[in-house]
Amino acid sequence: MTEPTYRDSFSQNAAENYERYFIPSIGRPVAANLVEAAALHPGERVLDVACGTGIVARLAAEAVGPRGTVAGLDPHPGMLAVAREAAGSVAWHEAPAESIPLPDEGFDVVLCSMGLQFFSAREAGLAEMRRVLVPGGRLLVCVPGPAPPPLEALAEAFARHAGPESAAFVHAVFSLHDPDQIRALAKSAGFEDMEVRSEPVALRLPSPPDFLWQYVHSTPMAPLVDQIDQGRREALERDFSERCREFVKAGALVGAVRITTLIARR
Repeated sequence: MTEPTYRDSFSQNAAENYERYFIPSIGRPVAANLVEAAALHPGERVLDVACGTGIVARLAAEAVGPRGTVAGLDPHPGMLAVAREAAGSVAWHEAPAESIPLPDEGFDVVLCSMGLQFFSAREAGLAEMRRVLVPGGRLLVCVPGPAPPPLEALAEAFARHAGPESAAFVHAVFSLHDPDQIRALAKSAGFEDMEVRSEPVALRLPSPPDFLWQYVHSTPMAPLVDQIDQGRREALERDFSERCREFVKAGALVGAVRITTLIARR
């Protein structure tokens, strides 16, 4: 792999890369499952928390139709800038989940896809989501984990070639998936009527080298990988590709990620 391949095929904006690469292969399949589980009705008011570039909000807007309303909330202005370009009809808000700048009882449904594990205060975030729900309103939160084998391989390859701290982000993605822990968090936030379910979501990812660099440039990994030299980047690619050989079919990484979903009512 040459240096221009590593750098020049990607935007310098991680949020743009996230929308271009992560959303089609992982974000959209998981979001579609979450929105389907929510069974949204035309006219409902929906809030997408930790919305990123807004794939859940966009799918929710299709489901609730013109009589419904959808808002998205995220603390990262770069993600919201991409979200606004993709869906101007959604009301976008820059704020953390732990401090939602919206009134009490303003939404029929609150959704959160693969974001709860990153909250600085998980109970506080869940309590805020409960606050903005109407009585009887629905909360659906999904988190991934444990890490599927290709992502475990990615963390191992990062740790070996870019240092142990470089694997921390991958581990953080899959840091919350135990159903009992999720129930306990929801109960502490005030929810009583809840269920937690876990099921696999099938994934078809690019080839190992393509997935590796798409992942790096769509996440906070890029600055860390930029610090290692070209030889170590090439070794990283070779190592990851070798670790993933058994998961490659017809040139693509195939498998599934287990998604745990909390469904609760206020």
